[in-house]
Amino acid sequence: MNTEILSLSAPQSQRILRLYNLYRVAIGTIFVLLVSSNLDGELLDLAHAGLFQSGSWVYLAINVLFAFLVRSPKHPVQVFSLALIDIILLSSLFYSAGGTPSGIGTLLIVSVAIANILLRGRIGLLIAAMAAIGLIYLTFYLSLDRPAATAQFVQAGAFGALCFAAALFVQGLTRRVQASEVLAAQRAADVANLEALNSLILQRMRTGILVLDAQHRALLANPATQALLGRELTSGVLLDPICPELIKRLQQWLHNPTLRPASLQAIPDGPVLQPSFAILQRGEKNDTLVFLDDISQVAQHAQQLKLASLGRLTAGIAHEIRNPLGAISHAAQLLQESEELDGHDKRLAQIIQDHSRRMNLVIENVLQLSRRRQAEPQLLDLKYWMHRFGSEFRLNASADQQLHLETSSGTLQTRMDPHQLTQVLTNLVENGMRYSMRKNGTGQVWLKLFRDAESDLPVLEILDDGPGVPPDQAQEIFEPFYTTDSKGTGLGLYISRELCESNQARLDYKPREGGGSCFRITFAHPRKLS
Repeated sequence: MNTEILSLSAPQSQRILRLYNLYRVAIGTIFVLLVSSNLDGELLDLAHAGLFQSGSWVYLAINVLFAFLVRSPKHPVQVFSLALIDIILLSSLFYSAGGTPSGIGTLLIVSVAIANILLRGRIGLLIAAMAAIGLIYLTFYLSLDRPAATAQFVQAGAFGALCFAAALFVQGLTRRVQASEVLAAQRAADVANLEALNSLILQRMRTGILVLDAQHRALLANPATQALLGRELTSGVLLDPICPELIKRLQQWLHNPTLRPASLQAIPDGPVLQPSFAILQRGEKNDTLVFLDDISQVAQHAQQLKLASLGRLTAGIAHEIRNPLGAISHAAQLLQESEELDGHDKRLAQIIQDHSRRMNLVIENVLQLSRRRQAEPQLLDLKYWMHRFGSEFRLNASADQQLHLETSSGTLQTRMDPHQLTQVLTNLVENGMRYSMRKNGTGQVWLKLFRDAESDLPVLEILDDGPGVPPDQAQEIFEPFYTTDSKGTGLGLYISRELCESNQARLDYKPREGGGSCFRITFAHPRKLS
């Protein structure tokens, strides 16, 4: 049998069944009030008064019982039985009340329509057929007792036809409603999937996305925004005390949207951010969409492109430059060895030779940037490697240079290219020795190797007792060609940081307590780098 309950588990179908129960109880209550107040004889032309009174009480009692028992039917037979019993009881009341003049035939049509909301197909039409048969046959039996009831056949037939019409109309309407529900569910699933996709995109974006209302309260902030601003932004938090510089840029943009907002730094020692704004209109509300880009990364990429171009250019002209440069240096060396020169002229020759070596060093460093080989990480025992480096450095160091080693207990391992680590550490130690000797007359550098308690990563600190780096220059020392030494090239620290990052390590600077400098290398975990 092609029958099915229409989504009885859904709230809408449960609500329809509940209303159907309440409707039958209300009709039964009205009938009982009629028979209890003796108004049934005045309002209705009762053919069987006793049967109508008894039937009214039975109709109310059965519907009250069904209202408590049949709440969530699990099978179509239960709903069919409920509708069939309702049709039978109403048909008996239709017969006892005198037929079509009583108006109970209209109640039969309503019951058929409600039953066809919960049932569809042939079983719904069967309910309509039972109601139509009951109306016609009971009118026939009623005409046997009361010849005047013969005139009711036309009305009874019309009621029967209306039962089928109501069943077909409600079934068609129900199918359209069900199709609409399925389509709405599909659209809701698509919207939910799209929302989840948008949320994932916002979470993975490196650009900060922030939505502000008119009072500068945060409505939405992706993880990149919270990382760039240096704090967690909950929904509804006021942004004015958190980042007043950003609010200042927003107000300037609102006054003149054609101006590009100036960059800002939300937190000390944090990234430099470039904000941009857009109006987000939602109905009558105008929110502000804020984009935050870390321009320090863009600047770093631009620097790498510039240095790569410079390296290619230098590689092309290095041969033409280094040959005359070597000749100049060699001529200055020979001139300096001449016995005919006085001390002033020898000093000039030494200056020529020093600057020739500096120019050659700049060319070597730029060439190294252009042809730097890819890192080849190896598993290193840092304690063993550090002691070997210290021994080799002391063999070539002068008497006024001292290198101190300090390592913590336990095994400290990482994966890094040993040649690149040697290059980085040699550069940092020689810088520390030079500045320490400049201040104290003798050079001292301390190497401290330990495991960081928070990250559980190996850390190497290179400390010296030199003058240190002024706070206003600490953010620029890793920039290419930036140097505070008249004899430096400004590429040593930049190359050292680049080599560390190519091995997934990090090189940072921090002031040393008591004076001096501290360069910290945070190594990668040995299992995180292949």
